[in-house]
Amino acid sequence: MADNVNTNSRGAGDVILDVRNLKTHFGDDDKAVRAVDDISFKLQRGKTLCIVGESGSGKSVTARSILQIVDYPGKIYGGEILYWGDQQVKSGQPLDLAQLHPRSKQIRSIRGHEIAMIFQEPMTSLSPIHTIGSQISEAILLHQNVDKEEARARSIELLRRVEIPNPAVAIDKYTFEYSGGMRQRAMIAMALACNPKILIADEPTTALDVTTQAEILALIKELQQAYGMSVLFITHDMGVVAEIADEIGVMKNGKMLEFGPAEQIFYTAQHDYTKELIDSVRKLETSARKARKSTITDKKLLEVRNVSKIYPSRKSFLGKASDPFKALDNVSLDLYEGENLGIVGESGSGKTTMGNCLIRVLEPTSGEILFKKSNGNISDLAKAGKSELRQVHREIRMVFQDPFASLNPRMTIGQIVGEPLLVSGLASGKELRERVGKLLETVGIPSAAMERYPHAFSGGQRQRIGIARSLALNPRLIIADEATSALDVTLRSQVLDLMLDLQEKLGLSYILISHDIGVIRYFCDRVAVMYKGQIVETGEAGLICSTPEHPYTKALISAVPGTHPRDKRIVNRHRYVADAAPGKAVA
Repeated sequence: MADNVNTNSRGAGDVILDVRNLKTHFGDDDKAVRAVDDISFKLQRGKTLCIVGESGSGKSVTARSILQIVDYPGKIYGGEILYWGDQQVKSGQPLDLAQLHPRSKQIRSIRGHEIAMIFQEPMTSLSPIHTIGSQISEAILLHQNVDKEEARARSIELLRRVEIPNPAVAIDKYTFEYSGGMRQRAMIAMALACNPKILIADEPTTALDVTTQAEILALIKELQQAYGMSVLFITHDMGVVAEIADEIGVMKNGKMLEFGPAEQIFYTAQHDYTKELIDSVRKLETSARKARKSTITDKKLLEVRNVSKIYPSRKSFLGKASDPFKALDNVSLDLYEGENLGIVGESGSGKTTMGNCLIRVLEPTSGEILFKKSNGNISDLAKAGKSELRQVHREIRMVFQDPFASLNPRMTIGQIVGEPLLVSGLASGKELRERVGKLLETVGIPSAAMERYPHAFSGGQRQRIGIARSLALNPRLIIADEATSALDVTLRSQVLDLMLDLQEKLGLSYILISHDIGVIRYFCDRVAVMYKGQIVETGEAGLICSTPEHPYTKALISAVPGTHPRDKRIVNRHRYVADAAPGKAVA
């Protein structure tokens, strides 16, 4: 032990964190889950290390182990986490964080001060009952010898540093008054409150659209250079890794499969799993539709004409009335039989509102939604009554974004998939069971698993179950709302390929709502680009993704991460500033 420390003390100028043979388990018997299983890596000063892998690989547990915040019954069972802070460099002896008690004064003095963390979901990480300013000030007051007035002034400066508009006002707002991107910026401001030596970012951009993601990544890089921080970035997105990583560690099932410089990993990967991750992200730079037999006809399945959705003004509890809001502003589009139409845009663009209006989960304020039914009759879904909608909903089904939230945890998957058939009176008893079994087999789930509950399945398997449910009534159109955004990149490709296979087999048409340009390019024939409730550009998917015409589309495409370290795009991305933002006020 002593020899190892002395050998490394001369290199402490380069290495700020040295993790050796770390083991973190959940449980202490033979059945314990080895979430982190004997991994080693080093984090260099001022550099960015990306740890990448699919869900359940042990990435987040590794990050939490460093700060001793592993959820019970998780516990560090072995290894060293050698930290070379300023004091440790002076003394020539590192501090082993793995030996500190999770509640000790010493580790609490390091958390948020010398090593800070940005969590994946800011809505659950930020307090809903305290202002953003009070939460940032708390971190400053806890670790620095300043009064409340100084802490508030520093909090305002931090919000300004992370580009929160009007920080002197924003500091007194609550979490729910911030957008998703602003919440993540507030989390970054809080993490930077005490000028940490190491910033741990655990999937900080996963829930963000591509333009907001680009802004957050650029912001972290800018602040890293300004403060001289080391960054440990946890992600499953190889595009993000290609943009920011100096070094990469690839994890799977608690093991570190491969570790090395970014270019080495991307261009000369040794492990098959690493190659699979890289191939999965590069795969989305191609069009699967062009490689398959076209199913598109010249017959229109859906015609959307001048659809608007206006939310009326409302009074707050203080009596102040808000302006009416146009979530959709005269949207028109066509969908042909056998076609895949993508609807793309950043958060708040109106994509999901559009999808919900198409199936009448939301009531359109005006316009027509003309759907050609299987009997050849045209139905205006915007005006259809309950009886007619019930019939149409057999032909139009939806696959939702979150495979965890969209399946009832108290129902077996057999009950979930069979429910549409049962409610519609199309099958029961033995026939229902047989049809459910065939549906599950169609999406690659064994029929023998129909008695199991959703928690027994992975995210990708749950999304397959959601697709099986959508197929139960033999639909002609499936609306997929961010159906792959919650999945790892390898699972994303598998689910997209499954949907394309089902299209060829069953003659389906899709409307795919997504903020992921790669998914749109791979899956769709045409794409409609939305911005603040309006469609600003429509065209063939390959052309829109390679040579867009509208300035907003150009900004959207330029914010998409590259697929290898020599193709960094975010630094030189375009930014779009509208002359007059549509969707705000309605006369």
